Amino acid sequence: MGVLGRFMVGITKCMPRFFVAGVARRYVAGKDIASAVSVMKKLTGEGVCFTIDVLGEEISNLDEAQFFIDEYDRVLDAIVKNNLDANLSIKPTAFGLLIDEKKAYENIERLLRNAMENDIFVRLDMEDFRVTQPTIDIVIAMHAKGLRNVGTVLQSRLFRTSSDIDAVCDELSGYADFRICKGVYLEHESISHTGYHNIVDALNQHVDQILDRGAYAAIASHDWPIIEHSLAALEARGMGPGIGDSRDGCAGERTGKGPGYEFQMLLGVRGNIRRRLAKAGHRTRIYIPYGERWYEYSMRRLDENPDVAMHITKSIFMPWTNRR
Repeated sequence: MGVLGRFMVGITKCMPRFFVAGVARRYVAGKDIASAVSVMKKLTGEGVCFTIDVLGEEISNLDEAQFFIDEYDRVLDAIVKNNLDANLSIKPTAFGLLIDEKKAYENIERLLRNAMENDIFVRLDMEDFRVTQPTIDIVIAMHAKGLRNVGTVLQSRLFRTSSDIDAVCDELSGYADFRICKGVYLEHESISHTGYHNIVDALNQHVDQILDRGAYAAIASHDWPIIEHSLAALEARGMGPGIGDSRDGCAGERTGKGPGYEFQMLLGVRGNIRRRLAKAGHRTRIYIPYGERWYEYSMRRLDENPDVAMHITKSIFMPWTNRR
């Protein structure tokens, strides 16, 4: 699929911007927070919850970070005002991590404290290999300050992920909280798996590891082999809808969280599977990206992972397979 995916990327980039906008509308909630709130209100009836992401990431100067600081303040206000079951997803590089680490820590700490006042959780998105350890370090440092409303993403394609799970769990005990996913960044083969089946096998192993360490598992995948494995892993550990989390070492009930786990999916992808999980009682969260930078976001995702273009193509020509 890689060669065909790259071919589709080339075609997509040649398409008029308005055409790309029509496709992106399925996967991006809109240009502003009002659009995102509208989408979430429409989907709330499915019994799902949300994580909101303001599009944009690595910045070139600290002045740009102020935009994200201000915008996430508006997102927090919108969540509270509209009584949404939602948390935040942020990219540390958008807060200045690769420019001024000290300032980035200050920016993120400020956001976490504001979010904590309203029992809102903040997820640090994982970016490319340059910031894997720095992102993990932020989470540990914030927990040391008493800010437990933060967790990170780990990517199963990276060889280091199993060690990272253990290291974070050792530091944070039952308060460790991971979104585990395959990972969109195509890293070098010296540090990551490159084959689909190897990545799937690694993710399944990481789900087991997270559950066995008593950490919170946000299982972020649209792949049925991973979802099927996760359902079996939960059942084997006596976990599931309506069942309290009684694992050794776990932190217990958390505001806005499931009983030790949840499933997460992107807006516009595999809606049929998402609805099936939610109907069965599993806490199911939809990733809601929005912002003026939707085009740059879309093109960057295509560059980082050409296979994304195949999913887009399928949604255009076989829409019945991928209802929003």
